[in-house]
Amino acid sequence: MAIRESLRAGLQDNDAFKISIFESQANTYRLLQRVYIAQNKPEAALEISERGRARAFIELLASHLSTDETDQPTIAQPTIEQIKRIAKEQNATIVEYSITYNDVRTKGKYLESKLFIWVIKPTGEIKFRSVDLISQGTVLADLVPKMRESLGINSRGAIQQLAYTPGDLVRLKDDEESGLKEPWQVIGVDSDRAMLILTHPQFDDGVQISSPISDVVAKVESSRTNQQQLQNLHQLLIAPIADLLPTNPNDRVIFIPQGELFLIPFPALQDSDGKYLIEKHTMLIAPSIQVLELTQRNELRGKKLGSALVVGNPTMPTIPLTKPPQRLSSLPEAEAEAKAIAELLNTQPFLGKQATKVNIVPRMQQAGLIHLATHGLLDDFKQLGVPGAIALAPSGGDNGFLTSGDILGLKLNAELVVLSACNTGQGRITGDGVIGLSRSLMAAGVKSAIVSLWSVPDAPTAKLMKEFYQNYLQQGMNKVQALRQAMLKAKDKHPNPKDWAAFTLIGEAE
Repeated sequence: MAIRESLRAGLQDNDAFKISIFESQANTYRLLQRVYIAQNKPEAALEISERGRARAFIELLASHLSTDETDQPTIAQPTIEQIKRIAKEQNATIVEYSITYNDVRTKGKYLESKLFIWVIKPTGEIKFRSVDLISQGTVLADLVPKMRESLGINSRGAIQQLAYTPGDLVRLKDDEESGLKEPWQVIGVDSDRAMLILTHPQFDDGVQISSPISDVVAKVESSRTNQQQLQNLHQLLIAPIADLLPTNPNDRVIFIPQGELFLIPFPALQDSDGKYLIEKHTMLIAPSIQVLELTQRNELRGKKLGSALVVGNPTMPTIPLTKPPQRLSSLPEAEAEAKAIAELLNTQPFLGKQATKVNIVPRMQQAGLIHLATHGLLDDFKQLGVPGAIALAPSGGDNGFLTSGDILGLKLNAELVVLSACNTGQGRITGDGVIGLSRSLMAAGVKSAIVSLWSVPDAPTAKLMKEFYQNYLQQGMNKVQALRQAMLKAKDKHPNPKDWAAFTLIGEAE
């Protein structure tokens, strides 16, 4: 293994090559974990699990933090002592997942065999649990997409058109402004015209209206509506370690996912009583335990936020390589969100034609807090193996897309970046984690990022974001506490998890 790992050193700072060579070596790390577990050495297996994840990302972070830009820093392999120390320094319970596979291929693929779970408590105590995926008939690669489909999210993250039947209760986009607290009831559906026939408790009997389906912002569901797929994932990922997690909901839990688990909205996992995980725990995500140590070093810069940069609803660009050319839709709610956030941050937002790359990128490198309320895409426009792009206003010969590759080349010092856009937490899933916008931001020097796992309806997003900033800036909460409280409040108003559970904090909680 040491010989294989030494090959990466010869790749210098070529991140794409390091990711590629690691993919070819991943099975060795998984096999060695299984050997150590068979020998009843779970701590040794944890070391290997850490050793086999996010290595290229760790080297990128270390390079950014290095004072010598000409020298590639040497990263020591993780040890149990280091892992325990990091848990203590984070004052958090760390949960690391590792998926192992069968040795024999079936239909050209290795089948998932077991899910290894380590829980590292703030005291340094380490506990290990194992879930037999084969005996449960569980395939994580299938279960995660099913969960997303059950929430009305398609494979690229967009919210699917909901189906309506008479008897459904719905809310329309103008309800709050009209003072309507009760939901509308669907009494008829005109599929040809995409219209709903509705009645309302405040109307006289027999009074009906017609409304476009596009005006519906949510189906109304009980706050304890059971989500079977979310319960299945809770049973698999949380139930085996529930007794090891903190009982105080304000104590932090840091999840270290792997593979498809990066696409799971952990706050929305639901126990058998219908209670969501966010009601019990304050949580955030990291690609590895060693990454936590490196992002914590950014505290040396201090916690002063400095200037704020807010972008909302740029003049939308046209997606490259589409035939016919497709221009992204305008986001008026994102513009209203940006104005409200800018007021809280005591700054002026960049809107419409002002929000060009020429204007925004230099300011990103000076800002202490960055909020981007615009479209996020999963595409790898430059075909460099780094998917993800943020839509800004085009200008001159610039197409308006700020790509993950562009961000990797920046030097950012922001305390926090909020990507209030669709799909900004997704990307290409590899053994090095999710290759996309969130990784590029962290590698460029950002201490924390809030990203989304799917496209969230505009109205719930705007309210959630405003609540987050009020909690963070005015109530004195740290980032992860502020996000949790904002999500809980959003959940009360919009019970469906697709409306509140998409956002996740990556990086430092403070």
